[in-house]
Amino acid sequence: MVARDWRTLDESDVRVRPGKGSRPRSKRRPRHADAATAMVTSVDRGRWTCAVDGDPDREVTAMRARELGRTPIVVGDTVSLVGDVSGKQDTLARIVRVDDRASVLRRTADDTDPYERVVVANAEQLLIVTALADPPPRTGFIDRCLVACYTGGLHPVLCLTKADLAEPDDIIDRYADLDLPTVVTRHDAPVGELDDRLTGHVTALVGHSGVGKSTLVNRLVPDASLRTADVSAVGKGRHTSVTAIALPLPRGGWVIDTPGIRSFGLAHVTADDIVLSFTEFAEAAEHCPSGCGHLGSPSDPGCALDAVVTTGDAPPGRLTSLRRLLASRAGAETG
Repeated sequence: MVARDWRTLDESDVRVRPGKGSRPRSKRRPRHADAATAMVTSVDRGRWTCAVDGDPDREVTAMRARELGRTPIVVGDTVSLVGDVSGKQDTLARIVRVDDRASVLRRTADDTDPYERVVVANAEQLLIVTALADPPPRTGFIDRCLVACYTGGLHPVLCLTKADLAEPDDIIDRYADLDLPTVVTRHDAPVGELDDRLTGHVTALVGHSGVGKSTLVNRLVPDASLRTADVSAVGKGRHTSVTAIALPLPRGGWVIDTPGIRSFGLAHVTADDIVLSFTEFAEAAEHCPSGCGHLGSPSDPGCALDAVVTTGDAPPGRLTSLRRLLASRAGAETG
């Protein structure tokens, strides 16, 4: 063999032994054309319970496939499953795809928290449960839930409980200009009107502890206690109210019970996000000064929203309601 001067060699003359793991990974991923479609009904520590084809009698436990990385998957998400989708005990499927969301219920821990949490995906409605007494209604919380609905693509429904303790007229009047559907309930009366409104839809429920949300769920879903106990067993005895869970309604549809919420942060929402939900004011807002919070004088002199009312294109009550929601987002609870 003839020796060669190393100074005459280039990279094409050098053979490098491939090291472990140096083989380039293919960017091609399996298409999973035969994957089953399912709705996520509960989440517990790296395991997702899914209803195949939205059928509550075909529940499967699944894990997130490696190729999804840290893709967030929440209750209400529509996912694709592969593997064992029989739902038999000790079997495990894999979630390989998460569909785009039609709506999202988001919140932050508070108004300074930059981390946005998706509580529920793909709900059509948000049932805002508020007691008329014991505890007294917190209109600021209702306003913040409305903001979350308008910016997340959900239709809000207000449910006023404990009507045997107080009259609902003042609360109903407060939201009259928002055309907010309202259902009034009491412990000694049927919940037929509420059941009719929820049947056939996917509805998330939100409310403070003590307002009667769990009582409503148990009346709407006869076996709710049994189903939530099953979830608790998977989580080794953890209290069932710490996570959202989707429960099937007897006549079709789902209710998604969410944990009792102490605060509803809106750090991820801007003033313009809210105004866009009020179509009669959206165009005028484009003519507002830069940085306008749309709250009107003296906070925002020159706000163009007032002109919409002046010209008669919107009733004054609509602007008052809009500004109340804007003030709520900014952390100021109005009367």
